[in-house]
Amino acid sequence: MSIALSLLSVAALWTLAVVTPGPNFLVIARLAVGQSRAAGLRAVIGIGAGTAIWGAAGFFGVHALFTAAPWMYAGLKLLGGAYLVFLGSRLLWQSRRPAANEREKADRPRSLSPFQLGLVTNLANPKSALFVASLFATAMPNHPPVALGLAAIAIMVALSISWYALVACLFTTRRIAAAYEHGRLWVDRVAGAIFVLFGARLIASS
Repeated sequence: MSIALSLLSVAALWTLAVVTPGPNFLVIARLAVGQSRAAGLRAVIGIGAGTAIWGAAGFFGVHALFTAAPWMYAGLKLLGGAYLVFLGSRLLWQSRRPAANEREKADRPRSLSPFQLGLVTNLANPKSALFVASLFATAMPNHPPVALGLAAIAIMVALSISWYALVACLFTTRRIAAAYEHGRLWVDRVAGAIFVLFGARLIASS
């Protein structure tokens, strides 16, 4: 398999994975609409950093590690699922009592920054590691050089940042922002429910 074909295959498969809506998409959309474009873009950088971590882990053999020690994968799924359930539950709770939530914002300690939220949300899904490992197994030749792996990781990071930056910019347009203000509570409820479902599915599959 040629280098160009390998990188093209990585780009095609990763594009399909990135544009499929999931926790990353929901985090970026909610931050961009609920806070600002800058907050959304900072979370995008966090997701890009998480993509680089999963890409490096996949290329250097995390699939083999999980196969040799299945309890590590199960533990990561439990932790990641618990985090997503917590995040979704918090959104659902806040959407039930918006007035009290607004009053409490000034009193409670600062939670995760947008960058940290993007990074942790990305890393909370260990299925990303197995997908990346499968991607490299499918698209890479046997015994690929390190330079090829680094180029593939760079492509993955660039695609993730480009797509989610586009999402952040789209969700801060005037029309979408106005629509969010009218339906913010329902957006938070739907997002929270999806996070809980994602997390519960991870926990159940572990």
